[in-house]
Amino acid sequence: MLDLNSKTPSGPLEQKWDKHRFEMKLVNPANKRKHSVIIVGAGLAGASAAATMAELGYNVSCFVFHDSPRRAHSIAAQGGINAAKNYQNDGDSVKRLFYDTIKGGDFRAREANVYRLAQVSVNIIDQCVAQGVPFARDYGGLLANRSFGGAQVSRTFYARGQTGQQLLLGAYSALERQIGLKKVQMHTFEEMLELVVINGQARGIVTRNLLTGKITSHVADAVVLATGGYGNVFYLSTNALYSNVTASWRAHKKGAAFANPCYTQIHPTCIPVHGDSQSKLTLMSESLRNDGRIWVPKKKGDNRPPAQIPEAERDYYLERKYPSFGNLAPRDIASRAAKEACDDGRGVGPGGLGVYLDFADAIKRLGEQTIRERYGNLFDMYHRITDENPYKQPMRIYPAVHYTMGGLWVDYNLMSTIPGLHVAGEANFSDHGANRLGASALMQGLADGYFVLPYTIGDYIASNKFEKVDTSHPEFRAAEAAVTQRQTQFLGMKGKRTVDSFHRELGKVMWEYCGMARDRAGLTKAIGLIQNLKEEYWKDLNVPGSADSLNQSLEKAGRVADFIELGELMCRDALHREESCGGHFRTEYQEDGEAKRNDDEFAYVAAWEYAGEGKDPILNKEPLEYENVKLSTRSYK
Repeated sequence: MLDLNSKTPSGPLEQKWDKHRFEMKLVNPANKRKHSVIIVGAGLAGASAAATMAELGYNVSCFVFHDSPRRAHSIAAQGGINAAKNYQNDGDSVKRLFYDTIKGGDFRAREANVYRLAQVSVNIIDQCVAQGVPFARDYGGLLANRSFGGAQVSRTFYARGQTGQQLLLGAYSALERQIGLKKVQMHTFEEMLELVVINGQARGIVTRNLLTGKITSHVADAVVLATGGYGNVFYLSTNALYSNVTASWRAHKKGAAFANPCYTQIHPTCIPVHGDSQSKLTLMSESLRNDGRIWVPKKKGDNRPPAQIPEAERDYYLERKYPSFGNLAPRDIASRAAKEACDDGRGVGPGGLGVYLDFADAIKRLGEQTIRERYGNLFDMYHRITDENPYKQPMRIYPAVHYTMGGLWVDYNLMSTIPGLHVAGEANFSDHGANRLGASALMQGLADGYFVLPYTIGDYIASNKFEKVDTSHPEFRAAEAAVTQRQTQFLGMKGKRTVDSFHRELGKVMWEYCGMARDRAGLTKAIGLIQNLKEEYWKDLNVPGSADSLNQSLEKAGRVADFIELGELMCRDALHREESCGGHFRTEYQEDGEAKRNDDEFAYVAAWEYAGEGKDPILNKEPLEYENVKLSTRSYK
């Protein structure tokens, strides 16, 4: 069994982070130049961590499988970033952001981590403004805010519908400065395929160059994974096609616990699926729910154009069911409500898998120009994809897989169960519990990179001795051999099926049995189906080409192999958790259609330990203790 010591500092919640920073060991500025850090990924978490660690004086190597860090999936985030600035004077505070996040996650997150996130949120905005991020401003030039799901205050800072892109450009500029100063060695087109652990410490990685196929080893004193989430296990998701779980899964197989894998978020505001050949889904920002009203016809099978359905025959179901929050109910609740309306036969569009997001009232109240200023690029994107003008008729939306709250287990220092392996952003499990509130992903990524890891990695380095090793060490040689053997196996099978056909089949199983709703029978069936799929995968896969050049089929083969194993673990995690909470909705555990938690038995983090090929994973539990919030039924009514 693993030792899941969260290393949460003692003392009052409000003082834990300050106390912890004071008690940490420091690295002398001159000594920082003697230590090296590897950072995998350069989205918001990775780029901010790499830039900040290099600014402090460490030697940083940053790896991405893109041609530039600017390709990171963080660029796709649209709606905004939360911070407890209370600029609107509407009652916000650090404590309120903390409580909203804990409640939004259905009381399944660690208190101390979430409070720290709320604390440092106020610094993130100042950092980004100083970098020139063009946040929206009001008429007087002050920073503007808007509302987001799960909150009754306006705390979300935004740059139209391009917030992720603008924040990433800010972090990217800081990273590029350090690259120019030669404090960051940037490695592009490199995919991490193995973690190297020496004497119990993470000491490096093995990568494959996606253009040449060359396999190389890289050594450091600490490793950071900032590689995003695993939503593409469902095949269709709002994630970029390259997003995958391989870096985390390689670490998991080397001893890093995987926490709460079944906690996946279904986003309520996506463009519906339009055909079987579709390879990804498009997100429409949650910010649209500020001014858009969600509805379906009251009558089943009502196929009239929306303009012909009078107000009296419309069901604004979120406003009806959750009057306190209305259209800004949290994502998991809004998603299930949309599914419920469609399952009831009142869905709109092809196949009845859609609901309306209607801006007619907002345009009438505010004018079309104001709506264009707030959401223009989002409306344009919707128009291009659907050939429907949302200024003239309602958008059609439906829930889709978006974000993963699960990830590698980390302690308060963001270190995994492997000493020296730190995990940041969506790749870790730490801050969102069973559901993430909108506009909190960007907040967490930048908090981890700018304001947490620079302290905690320094403490780790100052507290440990490091054997001098290089890439000739036997563990590096063994890791390289494992990568080579795996590629040889993929290329040598010469089966009949493509990687994509297996991925699509896995996605259908996951969506059907481990998607918006789950039950014991379905999850049990899914585990068997995935085990059979894995067996077939390693017999009938066909990967054309060679390993010594650009070969996207070979890249996908490794990623889908890891997705198949992760999919089974997700179903096991969902099966063992006999309750409903946040993004995990077991149909057997509900009350009046709402999630029914079981705090007596399941108020813990499920951290799964890899036990070896063909063996069942081992469940480790980190109890969640709530000293500052009262566990209560989560209600937005």
